[in-house]
Amino acid sequence: MTNLIEIRRELHQIPEIGFEEMKTQAYLLNFIAQLPQEYMQVVTWKTGIVVAITGTNPTKQIGWRTDMDALPIFEETALDFHSQHVGFMHACGHDCHMAIALGLVEAFTVNRPTQNVVIYFQPAEEGPGGAEPMLEWLRLEQPQLIADEIYALHIAPEYPVGTVATKPGLLFANTSELFIDLKGIGGHAAFPHKTRDMTVAAASCIMQLQTIISRNIDPMDSAVITIGKMTAGTVQNVIAENARLEGTIRTLNADAMTEVKRRIEAICAGIEAAFECRVSIDYGSMYYEVNNDTRCANALLAFAHDFPDAVSYECPAAMTGEDFGYFIKDIPGAMFWAGANCDYGLHHAKLAPDEALIPFNQKFVEAFIRSL
Repeated sequence: MTNLIEIRRELHQIPEIGFEEMKTQAYLLNFIAQLPQEYMQVVTWKTGIVVAITGTNPTKQIGWRTDMDALPIFEETALDFHSQHVGFMHACGHDCHMAIALGLVEAFTVNRPTQNVVIYFQPAEEGPGGAEPMLEWLRLEQPQLIADEIYALHIAPEYPVGTVATKPGLLFANTSELFIDLKGIGGHAAFPHKTRDMTVAAASCIMQLQTIISRNIDPMDSAVITIGKMTAGTVQNVIAENARLEGTIRTLNADAMTEVKRRIEAICAGIEAAFECRVSIDYGSMYYEVNNDTRCANALLAFAHDFPDAVSYECPAAMTGEDFGYFIKDIPGAMFWAGANCDYGLHHAKLAPDEALIPFNQKFVEAFIRSL
C-alpha cells in the first residue's frame, strides 16, 4: 500500500482554489494512471475527476466523494512540507481527504470490491461550489456514473483520531455567501457635507444586520449571519466613496434562509434611503443542507461501533456548510466527521491535523464500502 501520509504532504504543498486545481488534478491523475486499469474508468470534468471501478458481482453502485480545493490563507504551521503556493493553504483538510480517496482507488483496483464503486474528486467545495454543476454534468453526460448511494467524510479537529461522528437527518446547515457593495460620493475629510460616506454607511449596515437573528428568526430555530470582512476607503484623510462587506449566512432550514435574505434586502434598501447611496447584494454560492439519509447514517454508526479502534458518536448538527449536501439531496447517503486531533480549527492558518487519521480512515471507509 502506498504511503498515504506522504501523498498528503505532497498535496499539501500545492494548494489551489476552486476550479484552479490544475496541479492537483495532474498529481491525482498521475497517481491513478500507475494503478491497474483493467476494471477502472477515469473521466475528467473541469478540474475534477471521476473514477469508476467495476465490482466482482455488483448489485448496486456505491459512491465516495472527496473535495480538492484549498483556501486563500497564508499558512502559519511551520511544517517541513508547508504550502509552496504563498497565500494559499489546505486549511480545511482537503489534502487529507484526497489522500484517503486515493487510498480507496488503489485498494479497490488491486482487490476489487463486490459492488461497483465510483469515487468523485470534486473541485471548488470552498467556492464557488463544485458539487451542483458536477452533478448536472453527470446527469447529462455520464448518467451511468451516478451512485445509488454515496458517502463522504470531513476532518474534525476537535475529535480524537478514530472518531466517526455523524447523525441521521440534518448534519450541516444551509449556507449562502453574502457580498454587499455600497457606493456613495467620496471627497476631502475636511468637507464631509459634500460627500456620502460609505464607511459610516457600511458600519450602520453591519450593526443593523446583527438584529436579524435576534429579532426576525424564531428563537427556537438557529441561524447565523457573520460579516467576516469589510473594506472601505483608500487613505486616512479621504472619505470613502465605496465600501464592501463580505460574509456568510447559515440556517438550519430553508424557510429561515428566505426570511434572513428578505430582511437583508429590506435593511439595505433602508441604508440606500438613509445615506443617499447605492447598495447591491450578491449572495454568491449557496450550499444545500447536508441531510443524512437515516439508513445510511445508522449504517456508518453501526459499522464504526464494531470497527477496531473506532469510536462511534452520534453528534449534534452544526452550522458548517458543505456542498456535499447537493449529492445527497436526491441520492441516499451520509457524511461523517473524522477525528483529526488538532488544537486549531478548520480554516485556521495553523491547522495541522494528526496524520494518523489518514490510514485509519482509509481502512475504515474501505471496509465499510466492502460491507455494503
